[in-house]
Amino acid sequence: MEIKTKYQYTYFIYPYVVEENKYEKHLYKLLTNKHCKLKQFNKTKEDRFFQFFLPKAREYMFWNLGYQKTKIEKLKDFDEKMQAVLLNKYPCTIFEYDILKDIQGKAGKDVGVFFNINKIEIVCFKTGICFLLIKTVLDEKSSLQEVCDFNYQFRDINTNKKKVKNNDNIKVQTDAFKNAKNIYSFIREITGNNKGARELNIDTERFITYSYASIDEKYFVDSSKQSKLEVEFRKFANIEPSNTTSHLVLSDTLEMIPNTKYGFKSNSTVLLTSDDKTKNGKLLADKYENEYLYSYIYSLHKKIYLKKINQDFKTQISFKKTREKFIHFTNHTMIEEITNDTTGADLVEEWENALNTKNAFAETKQKYDMLYKNSNIEKTAKSNKIIIIILIIIVIINIINSLNLFH
Repeated sequence: MEIKTKYQYTYFIYPYVVEENKYEKHLYKLLTNKHCKLKQFNKTKEDRFFQFFLPKAREYMFWNLGYQKTKIEKLKDFDEKMQAVLLNKYPCTIFEYDILKDIQGKAGKDVGVFFNINKIEIVCFKTGICFLLIKTVLDEKSSLQEVCDFNYQFRDINTNKKKVKNNDNIKVQTDAFKNAKNIYSFIREITGNNKGARELNIDTERFITYSYASIDEKYFVDSSKQSKLEVEFRKFANIEPSNTTSHLVLSDTLEMIPNTKYGFKSNSTVLLTSDDKTKNGKLLADKYENEYLYSYIYSLHKKIYLKKINQDFKTQISFKKTREKFIHFTNHTMIEEITNDTTGADLVEEWENALNTKNAFAETKQKYDMLYKNSNIEKTAKSNKIIIIILIIIVIINIINSLNLFH
């Protein structure tokens, strides 16, 4: 028996990495794309973000919060090159990609699962780590099983060209994205070849999934239906197709609010809730794709940046410069809380566990300590050599002076 959804959406998140010395150029590329524009939050969202995010996290990700619209418009008085120069000064810049209309498509060979792509955003950090976010929504008659099938199929749409050419699972039916290959080309247009991500051992062929679905409350409160719910939730959380029988164990789950189930893996996060038509229910669905989503992006950035620093340490590229970055990151990002919101703080902790962020930090710190020790040993050895040379010179001068006294 299918479990019908009342409302659902999935964000497919694609990380990509540009070289830091080319970050300004990437900003310019986005600014000159006629479909890209700087994201502005309305007054309601601004107020919520001020309440949710602590000052340092807020300043790090949302530099334009509180700016009057006229100030943002004033930025547009400059040409795109100067805009890129100015935006390069901020730790993070968020773009909206104007898709003009919902992009409707069809997934599956025999069963039609219609979906819309109704939001695309690009989150760029000054570190060169960026994220392409694509929000998909299935039609209102979809089931949780169809959501599972769609998420399983769509997350691999960015695979290599040979597979895309023969991919019959995604059939996009609009002028914007005619087929899977067209979506593949769109991603390449925004992200480039993404060599930087591959060098950091980041999966560049599969999206990270961030999904929400609400279903009838009876599946949470009726004991006869709870076993069915548990089976389907595991498929949902593990991004498995509906016909799978593996039922993998989740890395972790969280049930902080009655009739809600969170699932966490290193490449996915899902929230399943009961159909709550009250203000609180609607707020949770909205909060999950705003405050919580950006908190997730913040956590993903932390993990990837640690990999980037660790890679720089391994290749011993400018230890002094990388050392400064690591110390700054530790003092201003790693140890800083981003919210006092109870649920938000719990989610961040779960994400860091699923992403193994603490171990990544420990590994990077160990590498830093070793290089720092070696650097000091080399400095000491160099200093000792200089001292020895100076002493030899002094001895030679004294010997010469002594010989001169006998003449």
